[in-house]
Amino acid sequence: MHEEQIGGVDETDEPSTATEQPELTFPDAPRMDLDQLLAQLVDRAHEVIGAQGRLRGLLRANRMIIADMAPAAVLHRIAEAARDVVGARYAALGVLDGRGGLAEFVHVGMPPETAAGIGHLPEGKGLLGALIEDPHPIRLDDLAADPRSSGFPPGHPPMTGFLGVPIRIRDTVFGNLYLTDSERGGFTAEDEELARSLAATAAVVIDNARQFEATRRRGEWLGAIAEVTRLMLDPAGGPPLREIAEHAHRLADADLVAVLLPDREGRILRVATAVGGPATAERAAELVGHVSPTDASLCAHVLTSGTPLRLADAHDHPGLPPALLAEAIDIGPVLVVPLTGTARATGVLAVARLSGRVAFREEDLRMAAGFATQAALALELAEARAEGERSAMLDERERIAADLHDHVIQRLFASGLALQGLAGRLDPANADRVRAVVGDLDDTIARIRTSIFAIQRGRDDTAEGLRSEVLDVVTGSAVALGHTPQLRISGPVDTVLSGLGPAARSDLADDVCAVARESLANVAKHAHAHRVEVDLVVDGQGELSLVIRDDGVGLGPAGRRSGLANLRRRAERRGGRLTITTVEPHGTRLQWTVPAAAAPPPG
Repeated sequence: MHEEQIGGVDETDEPSTATEQPELTFPDAPRMDLDQLLAQLVDRAHEVIGAQGRLRGLLRANRMIIADMAPAAVLHRIAEAARDVVGARYAALGVLDGRGGLAEFVHVGMPPETAAGIGHLPEGKGLLGALIEDPHPIRLDDLAADPRSSGFPPGHPPMTGFLGVPIRIRDTVFGNLYLTDSERGGFTAEDEELARSLAATAAVVIDNARQFEATRRRGEWLGAIAEVTRLMLDPAGGPPLREIAEHAHRLADADLVAVLLPDREGRILRVATAVGGPATAERAAELVGHVSPTDASLCAHVLTSGTPLRLADAHDHPGLPPALLAEAIDIGPVLVVPLTGTARATGVLAVARLSGRVAFREEDLRMAAGFATQAALALELAEARAEGERSAMLDERERIAADLHDHVIQRLFASGLALQGLAGRLDPANADRVRAVVGDLDDTIARIRTSIFAIQRGRDDTAEGLRSEVLDVVTGSAVALGHTPQLRISGPVDTVLSGLGPAARSDLADDVCAVARESLANVAKHAHAHRVEVDLVVDGQGELSLVIRDDGVGLGPAGRRSGLANLRRRAERRGGRLTITTVEPHGTRLQWTVPAAAAPPPG
């Protein structure tokens, strides 16, 4: 055995000092999956962060839109919040008008000069109209490609993406929220959910704002009632119809308000006062005095039925007074409420907005009706107070008339009798002078009797009788003559006529008034008179005479003869006569005499 092989060790080989380690390797496929998972995890983290940011934005938007209860401010803030939360370039909120269109359109994102260049705001056509007709969300990548799109007017900025959601208040669609041009390239389902969530919050806020506004306005209506009542109780004030119309115009946010009152016979309604806004003030002033028949108009229906009425569009009902439906005003929503007193409606309050504005709500009708009722009661109170004052004045007139009749006339009559007795014991010259004084006393007594009748006639403005009718004619001629003629009534005028039947009495009165009217008109046109006297006399033989004297220029060659033929025919058909004489030194005397008890022949 060789020495080098002892122990089995080969001394020629060098001993190994370390153990060699194998190289580690990983498969390619599992490594790629891990990278993708990490990338997805990062993306999900970004999405969560983004979602949290958008949720925080939604919460901020919710806090922002509930910060104020003013309806106009609420609408604008909702549009701004929707644009910020969804990330849109433009946002708008349209309020429905109840007739398939838009009453209000609030927009954000568009510069004012651009909006002004476009012209009128959208009316609810195209895609906007589609959302109105079918209130469900609409989301489009390209609104121009949708067949429902109606295009843009000149000057309108280009828009691509579209998102529209309805705003529901309970079961009623109040309006719609419109968003265009997403800043992230296109609206997503998440954007739609955010918009719907914001619309739900907006509906609650709008409803609360409306309730708050209704409460505030109800308080203002009550304040207006108190103010009208205060004006009614003011002894120096009259019926404040103007104030009633002005309060209703302000509180109902109306463009035109009119108060219509019936005439005494109840056959027509007359516009007693009207109030308009900046665009309708001139037309409102022109409405005053317009009349409408009570058998055809909608206002008359409200007057007779006593039932308030609300219309979304006045053109839907043909019965409104033509003056309130003039194209110059173009009335749309209307409230018509009766001025109801303790027993009946004494007038109508018509409240209107221009066509295209938002319709009145049921709450508006209730508040206007309550205001009108209280105003009517206040009017009745003022009328009762005025009637009491008028009654006191007429009682004083009656006392004065009685004193004149029982004391003054009797004293004058006694003085006249005494002077007549004295005249018989005087020489002819002095006797004539005394008799002239007696004549003056008789004339004075006749004038006092006429004055007594005029005073007593104030007790009943509708008093019938020939005295009353002739007094109206004489008084009415004052404008043409430049002065009021002196009227004397002598004899039992109304007593004699009372023996005739109603038709004959009315026919005779018509003739007498026609003769007086024509004669006074002739004097005014041709006589150039400074003094005119009218006598209506029934003598002891039962003849009725109407005598008219003036100090004018006389008849002249043709003068007033052309207008006297009709007066003569009226006298002759009753068996009477017409005489005309010249008065010296100047003037004319016309006497028309007929039998007071004779009726005209038929035809």
